[in-house]
Amino acid sequence: MGPTRPQGESSAPEPAPSAKSKKTKKKAGLLRWLVRLTLAGFFLVLVAGAGAAYWGYREYGRDVPPVPRLDQWHPPILSEAFATDEVLIAEFFKERRKVVSYERIPKKLIQAFIAAEDGKFFDHPGFDVEGIAGAAFKMVTSGRVRGGGSTLTQQTAKALLISAEGYEKGREKTIRRKVKELLLALELEEKFSKEEILWLYLNNVYLGHHSYGVQSAAENYFRKNVEDLTLPEMALIAGLPQAPSRYSPFVYPERAAERRKYVLRRMFEEGMISQAQRDEAQAQPVKVHHVEDVFGDTAPFFAEHVRRDVVDRYGNQRMLNEGLKIWSSMNSENQRFAQNAMLKGLHFVDHRQGYYGPLDNVPKAEWPKRFAGFDEVLDKRGGAKLERDRLYVGIVTEVGPKLATVKLGTKLTAELPLAAARWARKPNSEAYFPSALISSLKDALSVGDLLIVRGSTWRDIGMDSEQPALKKTYGADGLFLALEQEPKLQGATVSLDPWSGYVVAMIGGYDFDASEFNRAFQSCRQPGSAFKPIVYSGNLELGKDTTDPTKTRPFTAASILIDAPIVADDPANQNRWKPQNYGLDFQGEVTAAHALVNSMNVPAVKALENLGVRATVDWANKIGITSKLNEDFSIALGSSCVTLWDLAKVYSTFDRLGTKPRTTFLRRVEDRFGRTLEDHTWYADGWAPLGDRILAGYAELGYEPERLITPETAYITTELLHQVTLFGTAARSGYLNNKWPIAGKTGTTNDSFDAWFMGFSRDLVAGVWVGYDRYDSSPMGRYENGGRAALPIWTEYMENALDGRPGRNWPVPAGISFASVDVRSGRPASGPGARVLPFKVGTAPTKESSHSGGTVDPDLFMMEH
Repeated sequence: MGPTRPQGESSAPEPAPSAKSKKTKKKAGLLRWLVRLTLAGFFLVLVAGAGAAYWGYREYGRDVPPVPRLDQWHPPILSEAFATDEVLIAEFFKERRKVVSYERIPKKLIQAFIAAEDGKFFDHPGFDVEGIAGAAFKMVTSGRVRGGGSTLTQQTAKALLISAEGYEKGREKTIRRKVKELLLALELEEKFSKEEILWLYLNNVYLGHHSYGVQSAAENYFRKNVEDLTLPEMALIAGLPQAPSRYSPFVYPERAAERRKYVLRRMFEEGMISQAQRDEAQAQPVKVHHVEDVFGDTAPFFAEHVRRDVVDRYGNQRMLNEGLKIWSSMNSENQRFAQNAMLKGLHFVDHRQGYYGPLDNVPKAEWPKRFAGFDEVLDKRGGAKLERDRLYVGIVTEVGPKLATVKLGTKLTAELPLAAARWARKPNSEAYFPSALISSLKDALSVGDLLIVRGSTWRDIGMDSEQPALKKTYGADGLFLALEQEPKLQGATVSLDPWSGYVVAMIGGYDFDASEFNRAFQSCRQPGSAFKPIVYSGNLELGKDTTDPTKTRPFTAASILIDAPIVADDPANQNRWKPQNYGLDFQGEVTAAHALVNSMNVPAVKALENLGVRATVDWANKIGITSKLNEDFSIALGSSCVTLWDLAKVYSTFDRLGTKPRTTFLRRVEDRFGRTLEDHTWYADGWAPLGDRILAGYAELGYEPERLITPETAYITTELLHQVTLFGTAARSGYLNNKWPIAGKTGTTNDSFDAWFMGFSRDLVAGVWVGYDRYDSSPMGRYENGGRAALPIWTEYMENALDGRPGRNWPVPAGISFASVDVRSGRPASGPGARVLPFKVGTAPTKESSHSGGTVDPDLFMMEH
């Protein structure tokens, strides 16, 4: 019996399916197939992705550079050079990067980079799927690899690739490079925390204008440390990685402002800043400051010499990439004193040569355009105001005999009085400066002349005769314009501490940007009379008395030399040579002391003859001259070229009473980890750390200085050079002796092409050269000489450099005695005409040993033809 139907159920047959029901079942079936296909497709994508990943790893993975350990990550960083007093003087780099700790980087700056570059940074595994998909779509549609889709991790990976493979290969737009970048990004995410990746990125990212990393950018754009940045400054920097050149705040401030606006908006959208902070930051003007050119502004010749010195020993790549810390021997105050003295002195000497004319003469129709350009310069300098000692370019709008009007911009006009331009005569090397001054500005200036002028007071005018009228007209501090010009003259200075060997100041020329040629080291010039102390010191060390027929008595400061006309043959040049004294007079018999103090030429030749040419050359080489010297009598007058550097070392040897100085341009060099590579610290260097000084003190215990000259000879030479500054050709510097005993020697060459002064105190040596680079140009004025052109520069430098130091005299060696002698006859004497001179014990003149005063056979002292 079949099953019974439940009670109440209908027994009627079931109805046929409706059309709607069939349609629903069909959709369900399609949906099931679609799901199956989707899952299958997804599975295939996974398989393909895994295969692609495996293929990519097999194909490119072996070429992916290893991810460095954080404590072994050493990117290229800049090397820095400092003065002894910790003033930065130069930076050397291929990538200007300074690595800073994560803790120093402000949180808001980190947020700004995340908002601008990678909002999902803390959520993604190192790559952004949507970004990659977008980049892939662009690749498919364009047919080539394009940028896009890079996370901060990928950008960090790219920087590591560039570091490992070079700029071109590390940035190439290829699938190969993108795969390697992705693989490296995944490895970064595996090995490092997000904060560590951020630290790598923020110290690596290129931010324009040689700035690598946020610290460098903070310095380059705002002259700040990264921790001191404001919100608008952070937003501006964070907007740069996408296109540093396009958004450069120096070149395109409007674009930089728009990009900053975008970064601030993104920060607001991410809840990183409030609306008020956004509005306030957005309202700030884009105000940036170029990083200071410490190399060009501080001491370019010195810095370049240090660079070459370090590169010679450690290589250029190490200098540019390895973050060396270099403490030079330069003292920034000494360098500043030397530069100020040189600039002032060169301008004064150049003025005495005459006026070369205006920069241009500008038609009146072009004045408005020129004034607009002047206004831009004035605005960058802080506004339209006249400042003392600042150079300006202006146009003469009116000119009269006594006063000219010069317009420096649309809002700045000033007066140029005759008294501030009387030097502006036409160049003439035969004219005597004071008698050739102009009496009317119309002789030098015309309306429309484009001039270099300087804001000045009456104190700044070099001619004392013009100062009273200027003071009366403009008052004690009133400003006016003084006419200036770019000097054609060059100058060089070297200054060193004779005891530490530190070169404390050095200038190689007037303008490093115009010429990097270092005239202190690379220029070999005739030294003139500055060479004479070498000749006399050689005689004092090795020579015999000129009047002793037996040649048993040594040469002394009282030895007699004949000052009379001579004619000497020069076999090398096949000509005859007639040396003359500067004053064109002859004094007959004179002592060596009198001849040297008064820089007499003929006695210097006799002194060289007394020692011998070959012996003099050997002596000069022994005590520090490295250039080749002519082997003839003319070298007594400085006819053979020498370098300023060599002469400075020779005079340092005199100052040290005969021992060779250990000269250096470097105090200490460290690598990026603070490890010492070399150390030349002097144990008494007050700027050096105590630990360095203690180590230097221990090293000094075993040091035995090399003796080049006996103490007695060096002392006698030094004392005679001291008398040069009291009674001789450098007497105008004698006032310095009231505080610090000084010694030195002037030097002037024929036709005044070269002017020198080499001098020293007990604690400081300095040499100055002034002249033209080329001998085929016009010489300096015939009345220029070492005492007039070079000595004032030396004196001003020494007065400032020695200020505050105690005056120290040279200790008298045990083998020295003193005697009062007549400086002309060499006989023992007292009263007028007598001078106390030093002698080696037992060599001072006595009545018995003194020259009789009779006629001396000239054949003993000269070659007559």
